[in-house]
Amino acid sequence: MGLVFHSIGVITLMIGIGVILSRTFNFNEDTRNAFISLITNVGMPCIILSSIFQVDIGGDLFGQIIFVFLVSIAINLAGIGLGYLFAVLFHKKVNRAKELAILSGLGNTGFIGIPLCAVLLGPEGALYAAMFDAGVDFTIWTVGALLLQQKKQVGLGMLRTMLNVPILSIVIGLTLAFFNLRPPYLLTDLFDRLAAIAAPLAMFYIGIMIMSLLRQPSAAGRLAGTRNTLWLPVTVKLVLLPVLAVLVGIGLSVDRLMLQILLIQAAMPTLTLSSILFAKYSADEEMGAFVTICSTAAALLTIPGMIYLMNLWVAGG
Repeated sequence: MGLVFHSIGVITLMIGIGVILSRTFNFNEDTRNAFISLITNVGMPCIILSSIFQVDIGGDLFGQIIFVFLVSIAINLAGIGLGYLFAVLFHKKVNRAKELAILSGLGNTGFIGIPLCAVLLGPEGALYAAMFDAGVDFTIWTVGALLLQQKKQVGLGMLRTMLNVPILSIVIGLTLAFFNLRPPYLLTDLFDRLAAIAAPLAMFYIGIMIMSLLRQPSAAGRLAGTRNTLWLPVTVKLVLLPVLAVLVGIGLSVDRLMLQILLIQAAMPTLTLSSILFAKYSADEEMGAFVTICSTAAALLTIPGMIYLMNLWVAGG
């Protein structure tokens, strides 16, 4: 348990460094895209590939990987369903049930979850976390896109949006591992070194993003406008969904590592892509951005709390 708090403490300090860094440059669309590109196109793929080539992948592990992918989709759909139900019950007048449902069910499992699992649980944990994130990506560009579309359409365009660098890294890495093929040491060493940049960059980005929003003159007004609905996605995403994930894991008799992966990934704050997804389909982009920021800040308390409680329960059992 001390390792968990040590890792969470290091991550919190990294976010604090991001807060300090935010004072040294202007955070605009270009710098935002640079951070996201480095993390999603370099750091995350290298974590995935490094994890695959550090773990001995046999038939049993392949089965568990597919299992994590399917459970991820089920948990994401459960979160979307809970968010939609609560939005209909408590916020009929807001007319944002679809947005609130997506914000409640889909988390930042790639941007924060994979680096965090790599730090806390090692290469195998990072590999499972990557497969959980693949389930989130699948849900985003299928169910999420269908919910937000004015005219429901299913086609090749939806498939293309699901093909990103982390997903391709999973496919390529697992294919090579399945055929017992391994890249030369030069490449595996490069993957290991570049994998180390993902967690610091992701945490720096969170600190910078929080401060950049708080410095905007309209921040208070936007908080007031979103305050009545803010509790719903934050509560579902950070409290109800992690509890549900643990119950599912216990019901399916998964091992401790798998249970920790399900908890951590289900407890991730609202996905960073929410505002981008909402903008694409002419939904409430501002709500997406603000809920992402607030849930990320709240997750600094809820994630270590959830991990601590689960470890107490496992130790007691």
